[in-house]
Amino acid sequence: MNQEYLESVRKQFEYYQMLGEKTIAQLGDDQLFWKYNEESNSIASIVKHLWGNMLSRWTDFLTTDGEKEWRNRDAEFDNDINGREDLLAKWNEGWNCLFQALDSLNESNWSTVIYIRNQGHSVMEAINRQLAHYPYHVGQIVFIGKMALDERWSSLSIPRGKSQNYNADKFAQPKARTHFTDEYIKK
Repeated sequence: MNQEYLESVRKQFEYYQMLGEKTIAQLGDDQLFWKYNEESNSIASIVKHLWGNMLSRWTDFLTTDGEKEWRNRDAEFDNDINGREDLLAKWNEGWNCLFQALDSLNESNWSTVIYIRNQGHSVMEAINRQLAHYPYHVGQIVFIGKMALDERWSSLSIPRGKSQNYNADKFAQPKARTHFTDEYIKK
């Protein structure tokens, strides 16, 4: 087991969790349910899908298939979340489930075969699969937030037109080894 890998993965997940939360915080309640068109998903639908996926994949991560019998994936895209509080409860429940599963990993269970839809994965493969999936959807959340807010959008990273100042500040500091998400998580 590689503890450095697990720490890195945790920071990656925390970074994407933070991006979603900072986007949601900027939006009014109505904007959480806005859809560009009928074929699009609202932020609420994406959150519900992430919640369903996270609970399915990470509940009993080491012992049961990641596609649980009780999961109803199609219903995850129904727009039936009852407001911001419900949305945030699902968001937090999903992320908490993920982090609890990561915290359960140790030397004795690292070689466990993880099944997702009856396909075997190493622990690392199963984690990486979700590390590719969740940023995809968080990116959708951010993009919808930017569309909904237009010029009122507040940048989550380096604001447009500020790259030179940002880089000048970074290069004025001594070199340091750090994980790329550290500075964003602290914002």
